[in-house]
Parts: sequence; C-alpha cells; structure tokens
Amino acid sequence: MITIVAMLLGAVWGGLLARRRKGNRADIAQYAVVFAIAFGLVGFILTLVLEKVVL
Repeated sequence: MITIVAMLLGAVWGGLLARRRKGNRADIAQYAVVFAIAFGLVGFILTLVLEKVVL
C-alpha cells in the first residue's frame, strides 16, 4: 500500500514539476514516470524496513 501511494505521489509531483518548468507533454510524461519509479522504489524499501521492524 505504501508503494502504491508513493508511486502516485511521485507521478503527481513529477508532472507538476515538469509543468512548472514549461515542459511539453513528453517532458511531463517522462518526469511523471521517472518520479513514480523513484518514489515507488523508496516506498518499497520503506515497506520492507517496516515489515522487519514490526515483525
């Protein structure tokens, strides 16, 4: 669940950042995908750490 939320937040943040930098559609899509992957990876690692700590 954390991973999915992190990916969605990353995609939104990346898209907004590209739009703020006056990017075209391809730039916005690329930023959204890259940020979603990066945030998803961080969320996945956070999920693994939380699972080890809780269990």
